[in-house]
Amino acid sequence: MEMDQRKLESRLRSEGFSHTYVWQDEPHAFYPDHTHAGLTAHIILDGEMTLTMGGASRTYRAGERRDVPGGAVHSARMGPQGCRYLIGEK
Repeated sequence: MEMDQRKLESRLRSEGFSHTYVWQDEPHAFYPDHTHAGLTAHIILDGEMTLTMGGASRTYRAGERRDVPGGAVHSARMGPQGCRYLIGEK
């Protein structure tokens, strides 16, 4: 799925996300439980990410977005093809 990364970055900035960047993880990369100081948006560009928060897990794929509230404990596991995603931080 082709997405206009600049348009997505512009949308995040218009929502008040002061810092945006693209991150790429290797297949099956895992981030154990952690938090972020502020609200963080994750927009999947390629691959997939399974996010676990509050005891529930959901897999996000290209074109999907998941916002994580500041201070929320969560973990993330990347799919078999890895994951490339746009991050917005408030």
